[in-house]
Amino acid sequence: MIFIVYFIIFLLSIALIYYIKDISYILTFICTLLILFFILNPLKCIDSCLQGINLFFYKVFPSLFPFLVISNLILYSNGVGIYSKLFGKTLCHPLKLPTQCSFPLIVSALCGYPLGAKYSCDLYEEGLIDFNTCSRLLNIASNASPLFIVGTLGASMLKDKTLGYIFLASSYLSCFTMGIIMPNKSKIKDYYSNKKGSSFDMGTTLKNSIENAIKTSTLVGGFVTLFFILNEIIKNSIIFNAISNFTYNLFKIPNELTKGFILGILEITNGCNLISSSCISLDIQILVLGFLLGFSGICIIWQCNSFMTRLKFSTKYYVKHKIIQGIFCSIYSLLLYKYIYKKSPTFVFINSTPIGNKSIFIVLLLLLLPFIVFKYNEIKIK
Repeated sequence: MIFIVYFIIFLLSIALIYYIKDISYILTFICTLLILFFILNPLKCIDSCLQGINLFFYKVFPSLFPFLVISNLILYSNGVGIYSKLFGKTLCHPLKLPTQCSFPLIVSALCGYPLGAKYSCDLYEEGLIDFNTCSRLLNIASNASPLFIVGTLGASMLKDKTLGYIFLASSYLSCFTMGIIMPNKSKIKDYYSNKKGSSFDMGTTLKNSIENAIKTSTLVGGFVTLFFILNEIIKNSIIFNAISNFTYNLFKIPNELTKGFILGILEITNGCNLISSSCISLDIQILVLGFLLGFSGICIIWQCNSFMTRLKFSTKYYVKHKIIQGIFCSIYSLLLYKYIYKKSPTFVFINSTPIGNKSIFIVLLLLLLPFIVFKYNEIKIK
């Protein structure tokens, strides 16, 4: 009976979010609940905050800050023009992008979220690309870091580096697919700068690069810490456990899968860790983890959004295409695992809980559901 009550509360919350057009009411309500939780559980909140800060300073900052400084130096020293000449036609023209987009594409491929979004917006601010091109580029230069995919997810969480490379290939394929399917509303105009690298002041450039890197790193650190706290709050909530139990009783979907998926939608690292350490079958893990890598999670979406909103880019448009990218990444991951990885198995998944075709169909349906809803709303508006 209690599960039915919690499910009704959940449905009412969704209905409330749908019908209330002013987001400020919803945000105020959520923040009020968070303040009450902080007051009732001060030690847990402080501990979560410290863990989030440690995670950022010891795991994220050491790799993010140097890369930002170097990337900024490249950007300020006419690196965009140089990259355009070297890699522009090979990288950009198949994606229906001008050659100057090669720099954000390379940065995103090497370092991942949210640097692809940052440098896409920087190109737009510099006047090197137009609004429509940047809007497409935001969803193409949009993939998780290879270090996270291969190292953290593959080698550390799944105990198999080969699976990490499969996810990495799927991530790149999903980005390429987004470039193919997204409509190109602008004529491709390649830009080659004649600006010489010797004409800039090295001291000022280095100063600006470091200041920009510190600002961006601090912003990312704030998001990481905030969402670490939110994850801990959700993990310890009664409603969260009730939802996972309800889905198990109704659809026989394991609790670990439901919890990992919900946490992954919020913040990708916690969700991937929970799913990879569960006893569900590897096929389902591949399917869900692929979606989370492509979608990226609300935490990363908000990080990217912090660069986008000041330039009037649509968050709704970006999120919609991130869902589509997540679906493609999920499908590619499963196909590569089935037809490449399984032919030379090096990994045995022990004590896995078998999930039938019915449950696989339900998981696929849940992944496709947001896309169906978006399409329905678009048709309804038209």
